[in-house]
Amino acid sequence: MSSVAPVRSSDDGSGPARRAGRAVGRALHLPARGIRRATHAHGAGESGLGKLIELHAINGAGDVMITVALASTVFFSVPTDEARGRVALYLAITMAPFTVLAPVIGPLLDRLPHGRRAAMAASMLARALLALLMSGAVATGGIQLYPAALGVLVASKAYGVVRSAVVPRLLPPKFSLVKANSRVTLAGLLATGAAAPVGAALHLIGPPWPLYGACVIFVWGTVAAFTLPHKVDEAKGERRARLSTHEPHSKRPGLRTVSRPVLCGLLANASMRALSGFLIFFLAFLLREHPLAGQSAAVSLGIVGVSAGVGNACGTAAGAWLRARAPEAIIAAVLCLTLGVAVLAAVFFSALFMAVLAATAGFCQALAKLSLDAMIQRDVPESVRTSAFARSETLLQVAWVLGGAIGIVLPLNGVLGMSVAAAIVALGTTMALRGVLSTPRPHHPDTARPRVA
Repeated sequence: MSSVAPVRSSDDGSGPARRAGRAVGRALHLPARGIRRATHAHGAGESGLGKLIELHAINGAGDVMITVALASTVFFSVPTDEARGRVALYLAITMAPFTVLAPVIGPLLDRLPHGRRAAMAASMLARALLALLMSGAVATGGIQLYPAALGVLVASKAYGVVRSAVVPRLLPPKFSLVKANSRVTLAGLLATGAAAPVGAALHLIGPPWPLYGACVIFVWGTVAAFTLPHKVDEAKGERRARLSTHEPHSKRPGLRTVSRPVLCGLLANASMRALSGFLIFFLAFLLREHPLAGQSAAVSLGIVGVSAGVGNACGTAAGAWLRARAPEAIIAAVLCLTLGVAVLAAVFFSALFMAVLAATAGFCQALAKLSLDAMIQRDVPESVRTSAFARSETLLQVAWVLGGAIGIVLPLNGVLGMSVAAAIVALGTTMALRGVLSTPRPHHPDTARPRVA
Protein backbone atom coordinates (compact mmCIF):
# COMPACT_ATOMS: atom_id res chain seq x y z
CA MET A 1 0.00 0.00 0.00
CA SER A 2 2.90 2.30 0.69
CA SER A 3 3.92 2.10 -2.96
CA VAL A 4 0.61 3.44 -4.19
CA ALA A 5 0.82 7.14 -5.01
CA PRO A 6 -1.60 9.26 -3.06
CA VAL A 7 -4.61 10.49 -5.03
CA ARG A 8 -4.72 14.25 -5.38
CA SER A 9 -7.81 15.76 -3.89
CA SER A 10 -9.83 18.17 -5.95
CA ASP A 11 -10.31 20.27 -2.83
CA ASP A 12 -6.90 21.86 -3.26
CA GLY A 13 -7.89 23.14 -6.67
CA SER A 14 -5.60 20.74 -8.60
CA GLY A 15 -8.00 17.85 -9.29
CA PRO A 16 -8.85 16.84 -12.87
CA ALA A 17 -12.40 18.23 -12.68
CA ARG A 18 -11.19 21.53 -11.24
CA ARG A 19 -8.42 21.82 -13.84
CA ALA A 20 -10.85 21.07 -16.65
CA GLY A 21 -13.24 23.66 -15.28
CA ARG A 22 -10.51 26.26 -15.17
CA ALA A 23 -9.49 25.40 -18.74
CA VAL A 24 -13.06 25.87 -19.97
CA GLY A 25 -13.30 29.12 -18.02
CA ARG A 26 -10.11 30.43 -19.62
CA ALA A 27 -11.34 29.37 -23.07
CA LEU A 28 -14.57 31.29 -22.60
CA HIS A 29 -13.00 34.24 -20.83
CA LEU A 30 -11.13 35.67 -23.82
CA PRO A 31 -14.16 35.62 -26.22
CA ALA A 32 -16.34 37.09 -23.48
CA ARG A 33 -13.85 39.89 -22.92
CA GLY A 34 -13.71 40.54 -26.66
CA ILE A 35 -17.49 40.68 -26.93
CA ARG A 36 -17.74 42.98 -23.92
CA ARG A 37 -15.04 45.25 -25.37
CA ALA A 38 -16.90 45.47 -28.69
CA THR A 39 -20.32 46.16 -27.20
CA HIS A 40 -18.98 48.77 -24.76
CA ALA A 41 -16.75 50.64 -27.24
CA HIS A 42 -16.96 54.38 -27.99
CA GLY A 43 -18.76 55.29 -24.79
CA ALA A 44 -21.48 52.62 -25.09
CA GLY A 45 -20.37 51.09 -21.80
CA GLU A 46 -20.67 54.34 -19.88
CA SER A 47 -24.05 55.30 -21.37
CA GLY A 48 -25.60 51.86 -20.85
CA LEU A 49 -26.02 51.16 -24.58
CA GLY A 50 -23.60 48.25 -24.27
CA LYS A 51 -25.92 46.47 -21.83
CA LEU A 52 -28.86 46.99 -24.20
CA ILE A 53 -26.80 45.54 -27.07
CA GLU A 54 -26.08 42.45 -24.99
CA LEU A 55 -29.73 42.19 -23.92
CA HIS A 56 -30.86 42.33 -27.55
CA ALA A 57 -28.41 39.55 -28.41
CA ILE A 58 -29.95 37.43 -25.65
CA ASN A 59 -33.41 38.21 -27.03
CA GLY A 60 -32.42 37.17 -30.55
CA ALA A 61 -30.89 33.90 -29.35
CA GLY A 62 -33.99 32.99 -27.34
CA ASP A 63 -36.40 33.82 -30.14
CA VAL A 64 -34.54 31.70 -32.68
CA MET A 65 -34.62 28.71 -30.31
CA ILE A 66 -38.41 28.94 -30.20
CA THR A 67 -38.53 29.43 -33.97
CA VAL A 68 -36.50 26.24 -34.51
CA ALA A 69 -38.85 24.27 -32.25
CA LEU A 70 -42.01 25.61 -33.92
CA ALA A 71 -40.68 25.22 -37.47
CA SER A 72 -39.73 21.62 -36.82
CA THR A 73 -43.20 20.84 -35.47
CA VAL A 74 -45.48 22.96 -37.61
CA PHE A 75 -43.58 22.91 -40.89
CA PHE A 76 -40.87 20.29 -41.40
CA SER A 77 -42.34 17.24 -39.67
CA VAL A 78 -45.39 16.79 -41.93
CA PRO A 79 -46.15 16.67 -45.68
CA THR A 80 -46.53 19.97 -47.53
CA ASP A 81 -50.33 19.94 -47.70
CA GLU A 82 -50.64 19.25 -43.99
CA ALA A 83 -47.92 21.76 -43.19
CA ARG A 84 -49.80 24.41 -45.16
CA GLY A 85 -52.88 23.69 -43.09
CA ARG A 86 -50.90 23.81 -39.86
CA VAL A 87 -49.30 27.13 -40.76
CA ALA A 88 -52.71 28.49 -41.77
CA LEU A 89 -53.98 27.40 -38.36
CA TYR A 90 -50.94 29.02 -36.76
CA LEU A 91 -51.75 32.27 -38.56
CA ALA A 92 -55.41 32.10 -37.62
CA ILE A 93 -54.77 31.45 -33.93
CA THR A 94 -51.67 33.59 -33.44
CA MET A 95 -51.28 36.18 -36.19
CA ALA A 96 -54.91 37.25 -36.47
CA PRO A 97 -55.29 38.04 -32.76
CA PHE A 98 -51.83 39.63 -32.84
CA THR A 99 -52.96 41.98 -35.62
CA VAL A 100 -55.65 43.19 -33.23
CA LEU A 101 -53.36 43.29 -30.18
CA ALA A 102 -50.31 44.86 -31.84
CA PRO A 103 -51.81 48.36 -32.20
CA VAL A 104 -52.59 48.26 -28.48
CA ILE A 105 -49.08 47.26 -27.40
CA GLY A 106 -47.42 50.56 -28.28
CA PRO A 107 -49.98 52.88 -26.67
CA LEU A 108 -50.20 50.64 -23.59
CA LEU A 109 -46.43 50.63 -23.09
CA ASP A 110 -46.40 54.35 -23.89
CA ARG A 111 -48.52 54.90 -20.78
CA LEU A 112 -45.99 53.05 -18.63
CA PRO A 113 -42.79 55.02 -19.31
CA HIS A 114 -41.48 54.51 -15.77
CA GLY A 115 -41.46 50.72 -16.07
CA ARG A 116 -39.48 50.06 -19.24
CA ARG A 117 -36.90 47.84 -17.57
CA ALA A 118 -39.66 45.90 -15.85
CA ALA A 119 -41.58 45.62 -19.14
CA MET A 120 -38.54 44.18 -20.94
CA ALA A 121 -37.88 41.79 -18.06
CA ALA A 122 -41.56 40.75 -18.04
CA SER A 123 -41.44 39.99 -21.78
CA MET A 124 -38.39 37.79 -21.19
CA LEU A 125 -39.89 35.98 -18.21
CA ALA A 126 -43.20 35.43 -20.02
CA ARG A 127 -41.39 33.78 -22.92
CA ALA A 128 -39.36 31.62 -20.54
CA LEU A 129 -42.55 30.30 -18.93
CA LEU A 130 -44.32 29.88 -22.26
CA ALA A 131 -41.35 27.95 -23.65
CA LEU A 132 -41.71 25.47 -20.79
CA LEU A 133 -45.45 25.26 -21.45
CA MET A 134 -44.87 24.62 -25.15
CA SER A 135 -42.30 21.91 -24.50
CA GLY A 136 -45.06 19.50 -23.50
CA ALA A 137 -47.01 20.00 -26.73
CA VAL A 138 -44.29 20.57 -29.32
CA ALA A 139 -43.77 16.86 -30.03
CA THR A 140 -47.43 16.26 -30.89
CA GLY A 141 -48.29 19.65 -32.37
CA GLY A 142 -51.41 19.83 -30.22
CA ILE A 143 -53.82 22.75 -30.40
CA GLN A 144 -52.56 24.07 -27.04
CA LEU A 145 -49.28 24.91 -28.75
CA TYR A 146 -50.83 27.80 -30.67
CA PRO A 147 -52.15 30.01 -27.84
CA ALA A 148 -48.72 29.70 -26.22
CA ALA A 149 -47.11 30.70 -29.52
CA LEU A 150 -49.39 33.74 -29.61
CA GLY A 151 -48.19 34.69 -26.15
CA VAL A 152 -44.57 34.35 -27.25
CA LEU A 153 -45.24 36.50 -30.30
CA VAL A 154 -46.94 39.26 -28.30
CA ALA A 155 -44.18 39.24 -25.67
CA SER A 156 -41.50 39.39 -28.37
CA LYS A 157 -43.13 42.31 -30.14
CA ALA A 158 -43.69 44.11 -26.84
CA TYR A 159 -39.97 43.79 -26.19
CA GLY A 160 -39.26 45.21 -29.67
CA VAL A 161 -41.47 48.23 -29.05
CA VAL A 162 -39.86 48.98 -25.68
CA ARG A 163 -36.37 48.44 -27.05
CA SER A 164 -36.99 50.99 -29.81
CA ALA A 165 -38.17 53.46 -27.21
CA VAL A 166 -35.17 52.84 -24.95
CA VAL A 167 -32.36 53.31 -27.49
CA PRO A 168 -32.65 57.13 -27.70
CA ARG A 169 -32.19 57.39 -23.93
CA LEU A 170 -28.89 55.48 -23.98
CA LEU A 171 -27.02 57.31 -26.74
CA PRO A 172 -23.37 58.03 -25.89
CA PRO A 173 -22.05 61.55 -26.61
CA LYS A 174 -21.68 62.31 -30.34
CA PHE A 175 -23.35 58.98 -31.13
CA SER A 176 -26.05 59.02 -33.83
CA LEU A 177 -29.23 57.06 -33.39
CA VAL A 178 -28.54 55.27 -36.68
CA LYS A 179 -25.19 54.03 -35.40
CA ALA A 180 -26.71 52.93 -32.09
CA ASN A 181 -29.53 51.01 -33.78
CA SER A 182 -27.01 49.48 -36.18
CA ARG A 183 -25.02 48.07 -33.27
CA VAL A 184 -28.11 46.77 -31.51
CA THR A 185 -29.54 45.19 -34.66
CA LEU A 186 -26.22 43.66 -35.71
CA ALA A 187 -25.79 42.09 -32.26
CA GLY A 188 -29.22 40.50 -32.58
CA LEU A 189 -28.43 39.15 -36.04
CA LEU A 190 -25.11 37.68 -34.93
CA ALA A 191 -26.71 36.07 -31.88
CA THR A 192 -29.49 34.64 -34.05
CA GLY A 193 -26.97 33.18 -36.48
CA ALA A 194 -24.96 31.64 -33.64
CA ALA A 195 -27.98 30.23 -31.79
CA ALA A 196 -29.76 28.71 -34.82
CA PRO A 197 -27.36 25.75 -35.26
CA VAL A 198 -27.36 25.24 -31.48
CA GLY A 199 -31.16 25.01 -31.59
CA ALA A 200 -30.99 22.56 -34.49
CA ALA A 201 -28.51 20.42 -32.54
CA LEU A 202 -30.76 20.46 -29.48
CA HIS A 203 -33.67 19.38 -31.65
CA LEU A 204 -31.73 16.25 -32.59
CA ILE A 205 -31.82 15.30 -28.89
CA GLY A 206 -35.57 15.77 -28.78
CA PRO A 207 -38.27 18.25 -29.94
CA PRO A 208 -38.62 19.93 -26.51
CA TRP A 209 -34.91 20.64 -26.07
CA PRO A 210 -34.74 23.89 -28.10
CA LEU A 211 -37.53 25.16 -25.86
CA TYR A 212 -35.58 24.20 -22.75
CA GLY A 213 -32.67 26.18 -24.18
CA ALA A 214 -34.96 29.13 -24.87
CA CYS A 215 -36.23 29.02 -21.29
CA VAL A 216 -32.69 29.25 -19.90
CA ILE A 217 -31.79 32.09 -22.27
CA PHE A 218 -34.89 34.12 -21.42
CA VAL A 219 -34.35 33.68 -17.69
CA TRP A 220 -30.88 35.11 -18.27
CA GLY A 221 -32.50 37.99 -20.20
CA THR A 222 -34.92 38.65 -17.34
CA VAL A 223 -32.01 39.28 -15.01
CA ALA A 224 -30.05 41.25 -17.64
CA ALA A 225 -32.98 43.64 -18.23
CA PHE A 226 -32.67 45.00 -14.70
CA THR A 227 -28.97 45.78 -15.23
CA LEU A 228 -29.91 48.57 -17.65
CA PRO A 229 -29.37 52.10 -16.25
CA HIS A 230 -32.15 53.65 -14.21
CA LYS A 231 -32.46 56.51 -16.71
CA VAL A 232 -34.25 54.07 -19.00
CA ASP A 233 -37.28 54.47 -16.73
CA GLU A 234 -37.11 58.26 -16.58
CA ALA A 235 -39.76 60.03 -18.62
CA LYS A 236 -39.44 63.65 -17.50
CA GLY A 237 -40.67 66.00 -20.22
CA GLU A 238 -41.87 63.23 -22.52
CA ARG A 239 -45.15 63.44 -24.39
CA ARG A 240 -47.03 61.14 -26.73
CA ALA A 241 -46.86 61.66 -30.50
CA ARG A 242 -49.54 61.29 -33.21
CA LEU A 243 -48.82 59.62 -36.55
CA SER A 244 -50.56 62.26 -38.60
CA THR A 245 -49.42 65.08 -40.87
CA HIS A 246 -52.03 67.61 -39.75
CA GLU A 247 -52.63 69.22 -36.40
CA PRO A 248 -55.35 67.38 -34.48
CA HIS A 249 -58.05 69.46 -32.85
CA SER A 250 -60.10 66.59 -31.52
CA LYS A 251 -59.85 65.20 -28.01
CA ARG A 252 -59.23 61.67 -29.25
CA PRO A 253 -56.03 60.22 -27.78
CA GLY A 254 -53.12 59.36 -30.02
CA LEU A 255 -49.80 60.49 -31.41
CA ARG A 256 -49.11 64.20 -31.87
CA THR A 257 -47.77 65.14 -35.29
CA VAL A 258 -44.87 63.95 -37.39
CA SER A 259 -43.62 65.57 -40.58
CA ARG A 260 -44.77 64.30 -43.96
CA PRO A 261 -41.31 62.92 -44.86
CA VAL A 262 -41.30 60.87 -41.64
CA LEU A 263 -44.79 59.54 -42.29
CA CYS A 264 -43.93 58.64 -45.90
CA GLY A 265 -40.73 56.98 -44.71
CA LEU A 266 -42.69 54.98 -42.15
CA LEU A 267 -45.20 53.76 -44.75
CA ALA A 268 -42.35 52.87 -47.11
CA ASN A 269 -40.75 50.84 -44.32
CA ALA A 270 -44.11 49.18 -43.67
CA SER A 271 -44.12 47.90 -47.24
CA MET A 272 -40.63 46.44 -46.72
CA ARG A 273 -41.79 44.69 -43.54
CA ALA A 274 -44.83 43.36 -45.39
CA LEU A 275 -42.49 42.07 -48.11
CA SER A 276 -40.36 40.35 -45.46
CA GLY A 277 -43.36 38.57 -43.94
CA PHE A 278 -44.63 37.62 -47.38
CA LEU A 279 -41.32 36.14 -48.55
CA ILE A 280 -40.83 34.14 -45.35
CA PHE A 281 -44.12 32.27 -45.67
CA PHE A 282 -44.44 32.12 -49.45
CA LEU A 283 -40.90 30.95 -50.19
CA ALA A 284 -41.02 28.45 -47.31
CA PHE A 285 -43.82 26.52 -49.03
CA LEU A 286 -42.68 27.20 -52.57
CA LEU A 287 -39.22 25.75 -51.88
CA ARG A 288 -40.72 22.67 -50.23
CA GLU A 289 -42.55 21.92 -53.46
CA HIS A 290 -39.85 23.19 -55.83
CA PRO A 291 -36.44 23.17 -54.13
CA LEU A 292 -33.34 24.64 -55.70
CA ALA A 293 -31.74 22.51 -58.39
CA GLY A 294 -29.96 19.52 -56.90
CA GLN A 295 -30.80 20.49 -53.31
CA SER A 296 -33.26 19.27 -50.73
CA ALA A 297 -36.07 21.47 -49.44
CA ALA A 298 -34.27 22.10 -46.13
CA VAL A 299 -31.03 23.08 -47.88
CA SER A 300 -32.93 25.30 -50.30
CA LEU A 301 -34.64 27.10 -47.45
CA GLY A 302 -31.29 27.43 -45.70
CA ILE A 303 -29.67 29.01 -48.77
CA VAL A 304 -32.44 31.58 -49.16
CA GLY A 305 -32.52 32.24 -45.41
CA VAL A 306 -28.76 32.75 -45.24
CA SER A 307 -28.97 35.08 -48.25
CA ALA A 308 -31.56 37.19 -46.45
CA GLY A 309 -29.54 37.17 -43.23
CA VAL A 310 -26.31 38.18 -44.94
CA GLY A 311 -28.15 40.94 -46.79
CA ASN A 312 -29.65 42.19 -43.54
CA ALA A 313 -26.27 42.24 -41.82
CA CYS A 314 -24.67 44.07 -44.75
CA GLY A 315 -27.50 46.61 -44.76
CA THR A 316 -27.03 47.20 -41.05
CA ALA A 317 -23.30 47.74 -41.52
CA ALA A 318 -23.92 50.06 -44.46
CA GLY A 319 -26.39 52.05 -42.38
CA ALA A 320 -23.79 52.63 -39.70
CA TRP A 321 -21.34 53.80 -42.36
CA LEU A 322 -23.82 56.11 -44.11
CA ARG A 323 -24.96 57.53 -40.74
CA ALA A 324 -27.73 60.11 -41.36
CA ARG A 325 -26.85 61.23 -44.88
CA ALA A 326 -30.03 62.04 -46.88
CA PRO A 327 -32.27 59.40 -45.26
CA GLU A 328 -35.25 60.19 -47.52
CA ALA A 329 -33.12 59.61 -50.61
CA ILE A 330 -31.70 56.39 -49.14
CA ILE A 331 -35.18 55.00 -48.44
CA ALA A 332 -36.35 55.89 -51.96
CA ALA A 333 -33.20 54.39 -53.50
CA VAL A 334 -33.38 51.06 -51.64
CA LEU A 335 -37.09 50.64 -52.40
CA CYS A 336 -36.47 51.36 -56.08
CA LEU A 337 -33.69 48.77 -56.01
CA THR A 338 -35.94 46.20 -54.32
CA LEU A 339 -38.73 46.94 -56.78
CA GLY A 340 -36.38 46.44 -59.72
CA VAL A 341 -35.15 43.08 -58.41
CA ALA A 342 -38.73 41.96 -57.64
CA VAL A 343 -39.84 42.82 -61.18
CA LEU A 344 -36.87 40.92 -62.64
CA ALA A 345 -37.70 37.95 -60.37
CA ALA A 346 -41.28 37.97 -61.71
CA VAL A 347 -40.25 38.27 -65.36
CA PHE A 348 -37.27 35.88 -65.26
CA PHE A 349 -38.39 33.64 -62.43
CA SER A 350 -35.68 31.25 -61.26
CA ALA A 351 -34.09 29.91 -58.11
CA LEU A 352 -31.22 32.37 -58.49
CA PHE A 353 -33.55 35.36 -58.58
CA MET A 354 -35.36 34.12 -55.47
CA ALA A 355 -32.09 34.08 -53.56
CA VAL A 356 -31.09 37.48 -54.97
CA LEU A 357 -34.47 38.95 -54.02
CA ALA A 358 -34.16 37.58 -50.48
CA ALA A 359 -30.68 39.10 -50.10
CA THR A 360 -31.78 42.40 -51.63
CA ALA A 361 -34.87 42.59 -49.41
CA GLY A 362 -32.78 41.89 -46.31
CA PHE A 363 -30.21 44.53 -47.25
CA CYS A 364 -32.74 47.19 -48.18
CA GLN A 365 -35.05 46.55 -45.24
CA ALA A 366 -32.20 47.09 -42.77
CA LEU A 367 -30.99 50.23 -44.53
CA ALA A 368 -34.51 51.67 -44.85
CA LYS A 369 -35.25 51.10 -41.16
CA LEU A 370 -32.02 52.76 -40.07
CA SER A 371 -32.78 55.72 -42.33
CA LEU A 372 -36.23 55.99 -40.77
CA ASP A 373 -34.57 56.08 -37.36
CA ALA A 374 -32.40 58.96 -38.59
CA MET A 375 -35.46 60.88 -39.80
CA ILE A 376 -37.24 60.45 -36.48
CA GLN A 377 -34.14 61.61 -34.65
CA ARG A 378 -33.86 64.64 -36.93
CA ASP A 379 -37.49 65.75 -37.23
CA VAL A 380 -39.15 64.60 -34.01
CA PRO A 381 -38.40 66.58 -30.85
CA GLU A 382 -36.95 64.66 -27.94
CA SER A 383 -40.09 65.19 -25.86
CA VAL A 384 -42.11 62.90 -28.16
CA ARG A 385 -39.31 60.90 -29.84
CA THR A 386 -39.58 57.92 -27.52
CA SER A 387 -43.32 57.69 -28.15
CA ALA A 388 -42.83 58.00 -31.91
CA PHE A 389 -40.46 55.03 -31.89
CA ALA A 390 -42.90 52.93 -29.88
CA ARG A 391 -45.84 53.66 -32.17
CA SER A 392 -43.91 53.30 -35.43
CA GLU A 393 -42.51 49.91 -34.38
CA THR A 394 -46.04 48.67 -33.70
CA LEU A 395 -47.15 49.69 -37.20
CA LEU A 396 -44.19 47.88 -38.75
CA GLN A 397 -45.01 44.69 -36.83
CA VAL A 398 -48.60 44.78 -38.06
CA ALA A 399 -47.32 45.19 -41.64
CA TRP A 400 -45.17 42.07 -41.23
CA VAL A 401 -48.19 40.08 -40.05
CA LEU A 402 -50.31 41.21 -43.01
CA GLY A 403 -47.52 40.34 -45.43
CA GLY A 404 -47.23 36.89 -43.89
CA ALA A 405 -50.97 36.35 -44.23
CA ILE A 406 -50.78 37.13 -47.96
CA GLY A 407 -47.89 34.69 -48.33
CA ILE A 408 -49.79 31.80 -46.76
CA VAL A 409 -53.01 32.18 -48.76
CA LEU A 410 -51.39 32.78 -52.16
CA PRO A 411 -51.22 29.82 -54.58
CA LEU A 412 -47.73 28.32 -54.91
CA ASN A 413 -46.95 29.88 -58.26
CA GLY A 414 -43.51 31.48 -58.44
CA VAL A 415 -44.30 34.10 -61.07
CA LEU A 416 -47.51 35.09 -59.26
CA GLY A 417 -45.67 35.30 -55.95
CA MET A 418 -42.90 37.51 -57.30
CA SER A 419 -45.51 39.72 -58.99
CA VAL A 420 -47.29 40.19 -55.66
CA ALA A 421 -43.94 40.96 -54.03
CA ALA A 422 -43.31 43.62 -56.69
CA ALA A 423 -46.76 45.11 -56.08
CA ILE A 424 -46.13 45.34 -52.32
CA VAL A 425 -42.82 47.13 -52.89
CA ALA A 426 -44.37 49.41 -55.53
CA LEU A 427 -46.78 50.81 -52.94
CA GLY A 428 -43.89 51.58 -50.62
CA THR A 429 -41.80 53.07 -53.43
CA THR A 430 -44.61 55.50 -54.20
CA MET A 431 -44.63 56.68 -50.58
CA ALA A 432 -40.82 56.90 -50.50
CA LEU A 433 -40.77 59.12 -53.59
CA ARG A 434 -43.49 61.32 -52.07
CA GLY A 435 -41.31 61.67 -49.00
CA VAL A 436 -38.36 62.84 -51.11
CA LEU A 437 -40.52 65.36 -52.97
CA SER A 438 -41.99 66.74 -49.72
CA THR A 439 -38.61 67.23 -48.06
CA PRO A 440 -37.53 70.89 -47.84
CA ARG A 441 -34.62 71.62 -50.16
CA PRO A 442 -31.40 72.75 -48.44
CA HIS A 443 -30.89 75.61 -50.92
CA HIS A 444 -33.90 77.41 -49.42
CA PRO A 445 -32.41 78.97 -46.27
CA ASP A 446 -35.75 80.28 -45.11
CA THR A 447 -37.38 76.85 -45.22
CA ALA A 448 -37.12 75.04 -41.93
CA ARG A 449 -37.50 71.34 -41.60
CA PRO A 450 -40.96 70.37 -40.37
CA ARG A 451 -40.98 69.33 -36.74
CA VAL A 452 -43.68 67.91 -34.60
CA ALA A 453 -45.61 70.01 -32.13
